[in-house]
Amino acid sequence: MVLPAWQQPDAYDDGGAPRADERRADDAVDAGAVRRQPMGVVFWISVGWLSLITLAAILAPVLPIRPPDAIDPFRQLAAPFHGGYLLGSDNLGRDVLSRLIYGARVSLIVGVASMVIGLGIGASLGLIAGFIRGRPEAVIMWAVDVVLSFPALVLLISVVAFAGTSLTTISLVLGFLSIPVYARITRAHTLTVGKREFITAARAIGVPTRRIIWHEVVPNVLPQVLSYGLIAVGVVIVVEGSLSFLGLSVSAPTPSWGGIIASGQEFLSQDPSLVLVPAAVMCLTVLALNLAGDTLRRRYEAAGRSTL
Repeated sequence: MVLPAWQQPDAYDDGGAPRADERRADDAVDAGAVRRQPMGVVFWISVGWLSLITLAAILAPVLPIRPPDAIDPFRQLAAPFHGGYLLGSDNLGRDVLSRLIYGARVSLIVGVASMVIGLGIGASLGLIAGFIRGRPEAVIMWAVDVVLSFPALVLLISVVAFAGTSLTTISLVLGFLSIPVYARITRAHTLTVGKREFITAARAIGVPTRRIIWHEVVPNVLPQVLSYGLIAVGVVIVVEGSLSFLGLSVSAPTPSWGGIIASGQEFLSQDPSLVLVPAAVMCLTVLALNLAGDTLRRRYEAAGRSTL
């Protein structure tokens, strides 16, 4: 009987441990097994809900719904599934479903814009700090600590009060506040990747630093940072909704989820759905982002550990 390669005597080094080529083969098998594992039902339900919300927000102008600011004084506080309103109407007779769909555009724009800003600037700084090290790392992390030392809510309210409650202002401020977090996370992952054998080998044979970063570090760091980005988008949506509730986000008549909740709280005893429906939509969206991001994070972390 022929023994498998891992049981043959020459498959081990002098210390009794598997040879390097055997370990690499086992690592490749482990990494492939991790990638082939199913994502799970919860992940795909989350993706389905996020896809539904995104498509509805993008296709809002062509959907067969009423304009979000159309007022009908004869159908105020209509109950769901009555008077032609699927989710009812508010105190001014405006379609709640239409306002939720258009409000999703505000939440998604702010969330994605803040992620793009934070990822583009923060991840770049984190890569430099984690791979170059030395003085660039000290300067970048000092700047990150300075930004994190400011009370985020106070800074956000101050900037919004000074620059105005526009969608651009909200997106820029929240994106700026997310830069330090992305920088820290990217730096941490870059430090881990920088210790791997293929990085050491690339440095040993004289591969330029820029090429190592783009071709070796970024492909291994970016997926994990993006998985965190989904969770961060959920946090930004909650922050934007809180600002809208306080009247510090986009101004009327532009609908937002927080603004819809704020306008419906006065009529909570008459029609609880004015608050419960938008709150449920926001909660489900944030929950879906958290579940999807956490699933991807665990998957990439497991794949990374199997290739260490």
